[in-house]
Amino acid sequence: MDLSEQIKSDINENPIILFMKGTKEMPMCGFSNQVVQILNHYGVNYKDVNVLTDPEIRIKLSEQSGWPTIPQLFVKGKLIGGADITMELHQNGELLDILDIS
Repeated sequence: MDLSEQIKSDINENPIILFMKGTKEMPMCGFSNQVVQILNHYGVNYKDVNVLTDPEIRIKLSEQSGWPTIPQLFVKGKLIGGADITMELHQNGELLDILDIS
């Protein structure tokens, strides 16, 4: 399985997956940390993928998603967005419905 196929597989096999800089235990940028804190607030289980381990992950991910920046949050195979969109959805209450944990 090549990297593009692995990314697609990870997105489809994990109900909630966050491609980020660092890990959920140790975020390596403020934007990634912001999304981690929001997800932790809801107490959801999610897979994290550290894009810093291989620069190709970021390239292949952006090719697939059409989104140029990190972090990228996917729920049920669909790109939700990065830190700004995730924060906006959290603040207006829509993220709860998207995460389907109400």
